[in-house]
Amino acid sequence: MKFIYLLGSTGSIGMQTLEVVKKYKNEFKLIGCSLGTDDKKNMNILDEFQPEIASLRYRNQMDNYVDKYPNTKFVYGDHGLIQISQYPKKGLLINALSGSVGLKPTIEAIKTYKDIALANKETLVMAGDIVNQYVRQYNVKLYPIDSEHSALWQTIDHENKDYIKKMVITASGGSFRDLNRSQLKDVTIKEALKHPNWVMGAKITIDSATMMNKGLEVIEAHHLFNLDYENIETVLHKESVVHGLTYFIDGTIKAALSISDMKIPIAYALFYPKRIKHPNDLELNDLSFKPMDYERYPLLRLAFKVGKKGGLLPTVMNAANEAAVWLFLNEKISFLEIEDIVFDYVNRFDNVEEPTLDQIIATDQIIQDEIYKKY
Repeated sequence: MKFIYLLGSTGSIGMQTLEVVKKYKNEFKLIGCSLGTDDKKNMNILDEFQPEIASLRYRNQMDNYVDKYPNTKFVYGDHGLIQISQYPKKGLLINALSGSVGLKPTIEAIKTYKDIALANKETLVMAGDIVNQYVRQYNVKLYPIDSEHSALWQTIDHENKDYIKKMVITASGGSFRDLNRSQLKDVTIKEALKHPNWVMGAKITIDSATMMNKGLEVIEAHHLFNLDYENIETVLHKESVVHGLTYFIDGTIKAALSISDMKIPIAYALFYPKRIKHPNDLELNDLSFKPMDYERYPLLRLAFKVGKKGGLLPTVMNAANEAAVWLFLNEKISFLEIEDIVFDYVNRFDNVEEPTLDQIIATDQIIQDEIYKKY
């Protein structure tokens, strides 16, 4: 029986993770989870999985839960996420949170010798060097859940990393892949949230449309696989069938292909090194690949630049993007203003090359607060 902790249980990745855990309930036990604001969804999870500890979003939710679920310890807020991460039973913590709030719980879980299955890109984007240092210090495992990084992981498993020439991350192009930049001026939130291939949360769907999501994935791949940015590429692949490719020095290319179902990489991380049966096989049809257009997707080009410089810049870029996406989703700015805000904050920031974790967290908060106050 493997003990599971799930942060972000009511989100897209979280709910799909619970489907896998429920299907294989003889192999997994949900010990802790963080919940959202939807009481019905929260209570369905509590009724089904009966966790020992659960974190609510807000303090004023507590009264609705404590008496109803006496066998569950309830905590709340950002500190509640930390308390779940620090819960004394060892196990696997799945971080499916959206945004920078996912960083500190990851660190705290590692400190209590929990393995990590990571769907929170911001953890490695903001503090990849620090996270890897803790992973080595506490001798825990770090498994990627993103479909692209899971694919790359599978292509290099049991391979000598000295033989890797480069890794290629594929990109669907997002909701507006068939529009040129002049057509993006008046796009709506509803249009932006219609991803052609995946059903995802709102924030990641917008990031896919701006291609910032792919930029975050590039930085994440750098930290996951200890690969120089010169050896990481992106390519447009609208079918979302090939999720990642690794080129080896002997001319061999290994690619991982599957249908667009996040339960596949989720299950791979949960069961590793075993594989489990999936009900649907991939039917191969025509596959297309096009070179990345960095003029069309300037935030992706910026992410490469920021990743190479490192230091606090990735935190600045991520914080500005996180705030800008929230503003767009709340109809306070236009779609293209997301780019304007991110470029503005990155271009005028005086970088710190080796920030501490406290500096990273403080910088993230300062920048987000400043952007929210402006708009």
